[in-house]
Amino acid sequence: MTILTFFIEPSGALCGQSRVPGDKSISHRAIMFGALADGITTITGFLDGEDCLATLNAFRAMGVVIAGPDQGRVTIHGVGLHGLQAPAGPLDLGNSGTSMRLMSGILAGQAFDSVLTGDASLTRRPMRRITEPLTLMRAQIATGEQGTAPLQIHGGQRLIGIDYPLPVASAQIKSGLLLAGLYAEGMTRITEPAPTRDHTERLLAGFGYLLRRDSERTVAISGGGHLTATPLDVPADISSAAFFLVGASIAPGSDLVLEHVGINPTRTGVIDILRLMGADIEILNPRLAGGEPVADLRVRHAPLHGIRIPEALVPLAIDEFPALFIAAACAEGVTVLTGAAELRVKESDRIQVMAEGLNALQIAAGATADGIVIQGGTLAGGTVNSHGDHRIAMSFAMAGLRASGPIRILDCANVNTSFPGFADLARDAGLKLQEQA
Repeated sequence: MTILTFFIEPSGALCGQSRVPGDKSISHRAIMFGALADGITTITGFLDGEDCLATLNAFRAMGVVIAGPDQGRVTIHGVGLHGLQAPAGPLDLGNSGTSMRLMSGILAGQAFDSVLTGDASLTRRPMRRITEPLTLMRAQIATGEQGTAPLQIHGGQRLIGIDYPLPVASAQIKSGLLLAGLYAEGMTRITEPAPTRDHTERLLAGFGYLLRRDSERTVAISGGGHLTATPLDVPADISSAAFFLVGASIAPGSDLVLEHVGINPTRTGVIDILRLMGADIEILNPRLAGGEPVADLRVRHAPLHGIRIPEALVPLAIDEFPALFIAAACAEGVTVLTGAAELRVKESDRIQVMAEGLNALQIAAGATADGIVIQGGTLAGGTVNSHGDHRIAMSFAMAGLRASGPIRILDCANVNTSFPGFADLARDAGLKLQEQA
């Protein structure tokens, strides 16, 4: 793995117009649905990052013919729900938890055995939360002793539908079970404790598969149908836009427009939270792209204040909290987050790593069991270890807009998993960022 350090000098404002890469969650799912559909699916706006390429290469390894990506365009020759072939060896999913949890559901319904593995970070992440409900569906999946990858999936099982209340709000678990439900006898019904991103449900409908919504938080699917290929336009990723939303909010003189950003209501928690803190964010030209709501977002500097973040918004901003913690560090007063224990089992323990990084920059931040307490103040320069977590690295890069001295961020190579080209785009907008190998 390449060793990469970000070095950020105190910067000015973020200005102009930018388009961040395609939505990672949708890009993953687009590959999966296109591969399992009947017919040819053409994707535009695909995120050409390492995580999504891991999904794409896994399906190539199972006999799916995929052309691209070429400037965000991918063409998939679908093989149907039962057309995948046994891979020659383990499927290496790199750093991608989304790939592993969703593909567990798909592979549980195949006729062949398979093994899912990944890098050192992924093989530490909890997988029993998906393997246990799949076992209730009569899948046979073996994990490591700690409930982690590699996952050994024994094919040829006759899956049955289940009625499953999710113990934690997780779009990945919900999606993995819905995908297994495509192969199950009877109905699979999933109830969430709180709403999570609904890209899987939207894509199922877009590919012509009947889905039933029994209530706001309960979705049901019956096996035995088929998916029909359809063209897809992937919007820009709001999780990637979040770094720039925060950066422009905290940096005096900023006026930045982010183009064609997905504003799916299950993903806009970051906008809602920033607005509660006083951010100036306008939603311009709202429209639909491939069944997903998109818009241009204009963000200008505004003085922020600390808040107690509503727990109802936590699942709608779960990936954006590292960036939001930087906003809290620059806000007047105290920001309190609770109900976010899920952050401790991401690519890193994002609560602890962010608290340590903020402390290194002279911001008072204390980790709690399920959240953090941040006292806004003046960011100093210093050295931060991202622990290989792409969102940690990009968040602290934006802190350079307000820091009194240079910030050095260690272990940044994994930024390419979700946001290839981040450094160039950030520099174009006004961030004084150098990459040091």
